Order: sequence, then structure tokens, then C-alpha cells
Amino acid sequence: MRTEFAFELPRGYADESGTVHKSGVMRLATARDELIPLRDDRVRENSAYLTVVLLARVVVSLGTITDVHTGVVENLFASDLAFLQDMYRRINSEGHTRAAVACPSCGHGFSVDVSGGRLGES
Repeated sequence: MRTEFAFELPRGYADESGTVHKSGVMRLATARDELIPLRDDRVRENSAYLTVVLLARVVVSLGTITDVHTGVVENLFASDLAFLQDMYRRINSEGHTRAAVACPSCGHGFSVDVSGGRLGES
């Protein structure tokens, strides 16, 4: 069973030294991952913070960063946060990162991997 999924952020996380980290790995969430954040005071004060705490628990690595904590997730660009939220939903509800799409010209349907890798790498 596949439990970890590689991804590439649309923009990337820039650390304090200016290094941009784009490639990462997200693991499947457990029930514990979804329950523990509900006890977090930051989540109790602001339910929108749930996303930050949850993603910090399941993003295993981001570039050379192996300790992806809430401070890292807080400083992601909004587009990268939205990307990770979508990926979290896909891998935990659908078990994969593929999406069904259709060609806008001919309407032919096919699937693409939305994990952000370059063409031909998925």
C-alpha cells in the first residue's frame, strides 16, 4: 500500500536564508492526525488554523527540510497552501493524485497527475 506521495509546490517555500524548497513528500493521514489538532489551542481560537496544524503533521519533508512544523506551513505562499490542501484531500479520500480532465478543444477525457511533477515524471 502506498502511504507517501511526492509533490512539487507551484511556487516553493523560501526559508530564512532565501533557499527555495519546492519538492516534498506527504504521507497519508491517520485518525490521530485529524483528532490531535482539535485539541490545539490555536485551532480552538481560530478553526482556520486546523489546516496549518494538519499539514504540518503529514508533510514529511519539503526540500532539505525534514522538520516541517507549523511555522513552515504558516509561511507558505497561499497558492502552495491551497495546493497542499487539495493534495491532502485527494490522497486521503481518493488514494491517489490523479484528476480526470478533458481537452478544451476536442473534449477527449484523460487523467493527469496533479502532484506537481514535471511532464512525464508521474
